[in-house]
Amino acid sequence: MKKIFALLMTLALFVVTGCGSPGEKPADSKKVQLGMIKRLNISEENFSELMEKVEDTLNVKIASHKSIFFDDLNSMQMALQSGQIEEMSTYRGVARYLIAKDPRFEVLKDHSLEFIDSFCFALRDDETELRDSLNMVIREMQNDGTLDRLTKEYITDISTDKDPPAVELPHFESAQTIKVGVTGDLPPFDFVAADGKPAGFTTAVLAEVGKRMLKNIEIVDITSGARAAALTSKQIDVVFWAIVPASEIIPSDSDKPAGVILTDPYFKDKIVHVTFNDKK
Repeated sequence: MKKIFALLMTLALFVVTGCGSPGEKPADSKKVQLGMIKRLNISEENFSELMEKVEDTLNVKIASHKSIFFDDLNSMQMALQSGQIEEMSTYRGVARYLIAKDPRFEVLKDHSLEFIDSFCFALRDDETELRDSLNMVIREMQNDGTLDRLTKEYITDISTDKDPPAVELPHFESAQTIKVGVTGDLPPFDFVAADGKPAGFTTAVLAEVGKRMLKNIEIVDITSGARAAALTSKQIDVVFWAIVPASEIIPSDSDKPAGVILTDPYFKDKIVHVTFNDKK
């Protein structure tokens, strides 16, 4: 039972109840077109193969989606609004932000299982000392309630009528500078304001990290699809990443760049499916 439960937990990213019944596999033409952010090491075709493997392993027929990959949230959001896809997969915090800006976005309520990603920082695999220092600060911030406070301020209680507040990064004369890649593509987490100033939850976390490590944090604006290349080419030292739970079906390296190490998680959020109702 434990093995089966672990396998089922991996399905929450792809499966929504109500799209079929046990023992009935929907025809390809009726599969829900589901937008997802592109994974590094798995193609759309591979995803279909994974779902077939799930059915064979568990000896069940599941309600199915057809995964459509996108390079960033903005292009996926536009595809949802135009009807190119029927649903998009994103984080609950992001969905809450989108709905606050436009109530035509809706979160589907009928997920039967939960799928939770852990947010962390990615570094090159030769930066073990920096990784260990970041882990120490993350644990400190967890223990003294700082991460809970920042979560409340920048995610839970965020204002619905304005963007996440700008964050002032600390500066220490002659201190080491850590270059951090920010895409601005995942509000209110990874966010850059219209005037170009870094804002949002991740930047607030980085500011606190810089203060505690007595290091300067330099924000480098990068595109979502270029995060891994910017990191491994040493354009940046650190980048926001998410840990996808692995299982016997979902490979542990499905979205992990080669030559990269990850810190401990500093935040977790649930995956939800978002629809767009242009009749509202």
